Parts: sequence; C-alpha cells; structure tokens
Amino acid sequence: MTEADMNRFAGAGVLMCYSDYGTLERAAAAWLVGSHDLVVMNAHNFVNRGLVPTHPVTNCFFRIAGSDYYFDEESLRIGASVESKGLHITDDWALARLLQPTPEAVRPQPAPDVSDIITGARLKVVMVSPAGHSNTRLPATTESCDVYRVDEPTEGHVRRVRHDCNDGYGGSGSGLFTEDGRLIAMHSASLDMNQKRPFDIETHYGSAMLFEGELAEAIRDAASRPR
Repeated sequence: MTEADMNRFAGAGVLMCYSDYGTLERAAAAWLVGSHDLVVMNAHNFVNRGLVPTHPVTNCFFRIAGSDYYFDEESLRIGASVESKGLHITDDWALARLLQPTPEAVRPQPAPDVSDIITGARLKVVMVSPAGHSNTRLPATTESCDVYRVDEPTEGHVRRVRHDCNDGYGGSGSGLFTEDGRLIAMHSASLDMNQKRPFDIETHYGSAMLFEGELAEAIRDAASRPR
C-alpha cells in the first residue's frame, strides 16, 4: 500500500495481539468506521466457531497511522446473537470502542452504504489488506479482483459475497472496495485461496460479508451515541 492508498482507503488499521507465548503479532485487518473511536473487525479474532472465547480483547490493540490505541473491554460486541450455536460468515463481525479517539487527522471510513448492491450481482472490487497476509511478504497490500456472486440475505439481513481475491492467514478483516473507493464488504474466510487454486463458485472461493443489516445498524447506532 502506498501513501496515496492510505489516503484513499481511510480508516485502514491493524489489530495487533499478543499470542499465548507473549509475542506481539499482526493478527488481522481492522477498520476505524463511523467515528474516531469505533473499530470493526472479525469476531473470530476473539471467539471460535462454537462461540467459545479464545482471545480477550485486552490482549489486543488497534494500530493506525503509526500510533496504537487500546480498547474499552466492556464495549466489545459480537455479531452472533445470544441464541446462536455457532459463528457464521455473515455474523463474523465485532465492534469495539477505543479508550481514546484518534486525532482528527486520522480519518475514519464513513458508515458504509451498500443499498445499490444487487443480490446475484458480479462486480469488480479492490481488496485492501492493511495487515497483509501469509501469501505476501508485504506488510499491507491492495489487489484488484472480482466478486462472482452476492448471495441471498441471512436472518440478520447480511449477504455473503463470494470472491476470488487472493488472501491468506492474517488477511481476515480485509476490506472490499468498489472501483470508485467505497467500502462495501469485510473479508471473513476462504477455502485455501492462498494456494492460488482456480476460483470455483461452489467449492473454492473467498467469503466476505456486506456492510448491511444488523452490522450496518450496529455501526450507525454506536457512531451516533456519545461516549
């Protein structure tokens, strides 16, 4: 990612976490969205597929524009409902407040609007990976790629998109942007995309969730509430 990319894709940050061995790692991509103290990322950074806690948010912090910001542990919200028995692609999101907001110079992404994205559509996108991933030696990357299908909405009114963007371990939370620079989706998981196998709509694709439904409502609600 160049300096121009950082200016174009505002809010791009990295979730930094300490491992079980005490080493600091670039865990995933994370985004400052809607306000200067609200971060969105994948829930699977903190819980497993069975929703069992795996990593406390206090072991992590948000790095953006060369500075580090810690989370308010009481503010963490997971996308899965309390009745859920497992974590799915379209509820694999988490929101957390920062203890201190970023300065005005560090711009957040505006609250995304994907009302023009049609179910079943195919479109060109840019995947922005602020934390890089295991299939690249670069600390952060951008890549032009394709969404092949927008699935039907789930109970949470969030749609999955299936894409061929290259990714690997550490690429979770990467943002999918339209060619005109709008954030529309957050990458969640893939089927060995880092092995560069050919895209297959049923068996080999990357999965991301659109910023809509309960996720979009949570962002708007949190961004509108004073600290």
